Amino acid sequence: MSSYNADRVIAKSNAHIVNINRLLKDIKSDVLADFMCSDNKDIIIMTNKIATASDLNIMEKYVKEVNNVNTKKFMSPRLP
Repeated sequence: MSSYNADRVIAKSNAHIVNINRLLKDIKSDVLADFMCSDNKDIIIMTNKIATASDLNIMEKYVKEVNNVNTKKFMSPRLP
């Protein structure tokens, strides 16, 4: 993800965290997103527990659907 895309997403991080948590709750996940930050060109989403593959897919799908995000430069989510 480019730094421009990361900055656009981080600008509304509070709303994005709420929406991600709603989506995770809809699939009955115990994982909750705590906060979102940017590290150079990447977006880091901190969670309360280790996320499963389905949790990561929900977060990836949400971030890709955020307005004006260039998905050509999008990296797949991964655990540190």
